[in-house]
Amino acid sequence: MRHGPTHAKAMVGWTDLPADLSDHAALARLNAHLPDVPVISSDLSRAVATADRLQARPRLPHDRDWRELHFGAWEMRSFAEVEAESPDHIRAFWETPGDVSPPGGESWNAVTARVETALRRLAHLPEVIVVAHFGAIVAAIQHAGAMTPTEAFSHKIDNLSVTCLEFGAAPRVISVNHIP
Repeated sequence: MRHGPTHAKAMVGWTDLPADLSDHAALARLNAHLPDVPVISSDLSRAVATADRLQARPRLPHDRDWRELHFGAWEMRSFAEVEAESPDHIRAFWETPGDVSPPGGESWNAVTARVETALRRLAHLPEVIVVAHFGAIVAAIQHAGAMTPTEAFSHKIDNLSVTCLEFGAAPRVISVNHIP
């Protein structure tokens, strides 16, 4: 599931912004919807705090490999602001995800490799709830659905939404962006 909203109007990657968890009704619906299985989260506070609101579930140690994309020099800047300075670079990053990275940040291929490593560490669990970020969730969707980066990026991932993926012999995408 994706963490609670930050309300930032910029590219928020590794900046540790808090989540707004004031929507108690949405959190109650999530708690009712999600299975009673272990929970792991990114180590960023917006994911940790969201995971903390999932009641009475065993917690696994935080895992930094579930972090959002690292936007480097673009961190906490708007798309429009970066586009005004480097239109070709930012468009290539978002429109042809792969090896292009923000200055000092990470490429899409680096994110997917990081998330695939995190997934392998969870392979021994029959079920787990991962509280993560847009980029990490999309990377897991790409892996489960054997999609291209562009196909994976076409998915909308709302805050406090649930994406259900199955891994194993035949990985597959079961549902994306479900709002309980």
